[in-house]
Amino acid sequence: MKKIALFLTLITLLSACARFGKQEPDVKKDIRVVCVSKHLTEMMFALGKGHDIVACDLTSSYPDSARLLPTVGYHRALNPEGIISMKPDLVIHSNDIGPATVLPQLEKVGLRIKTFGAANSFDSAKLVLLELGKFFGAEAKADSMIAKMDNDMAQVKLIRKMMKDTPSVMIIHYGQANNNFFVMSGRNGAGDRMIRAAGGTPCMYDGKGVRQLSAEAIAAANPDIIIATNFGFDKMGGTIEKFKEVPGVALTNAGKNNRIYRFEEHDLVYFGPRSGQNIMQLMNLIHPEINASVH
Repeated sequence: MKKIALFLTLITLLSACARFGKQEPDVKKDIRVVCVSKHLTEMMFALGKGHDIVACDLTSSYPDSARLLPTVGYHRALNPEGIISMKPDLVIHSNDIGPATVLPQLEKVGLRIKTFGAANSFDSAKLVLLELGKFFGAEAKADSMIAKMDNDMAQVKLIRKMMKDTPSVMIIHYGQANNNFFVMSGRNGAGDRMIRAAGGTPCMYDGKGVRQLSAEAIAAANPDIIIATNFGFDKMGGTIEKFKEVPGVALTNAGKNNRIYRFEEHDLVYFGPRSGQNIMQLMNLIHPEINASVH
């Protein structure tokens, strides 16, 4: 009886190891994926692999289907138990997750983990799409999306030649993880690259810290245009007048001229299949005299 019990225990352990990724999953078939990176989530759906995602991180808000998925927490403050409970065959991320203990804990229970690149620029986004497409057996779809992205950006560059000025633009974002406003632009991130592509100049912001909003620094920066990401804009009441109550905003040219615009957060913080269209939307806000559109 003891030998039988030992045998059954071994079988159970081996099955658990297989469940948690010790065996390579066949990614061309339906598998259970936990995605803890917002740009990877969008790209997976765009590649036709969104049905494989069983859970994602809190910031994965595009497409709408992603919002219906269970969440495993903010990508920089993940709970390993939440990820393990989803029984994934694969966990994918882009090396910006935390805390530092989360990956060792996931590896300890045998979960298979795959790292893909960031998408902080147009070119890096194309590389990530190629990598995802190859890994998940969707190369043709990835190639098609990249061709569309290149065509969109060619139109962006063509329209930008028509512009005669480059107004200063500031992005004010509300961080749900820290529950406060902060200036997202002026740090040479994805948002700044999109502003430049749309014919604007990222506003220089000399605040005391990334997470600390300074009314004096906003007033001194004096942007011509303020882009308010959706959550913060809505939190302030959903109107320009209400958003002017954010410290320092009413003192800027943007506040005085009511050039404050709501914009979806996920369209500013990474590049992806829709970036050309998103930049065109920015163009129409920064340069309303030009009717920019992607065909």
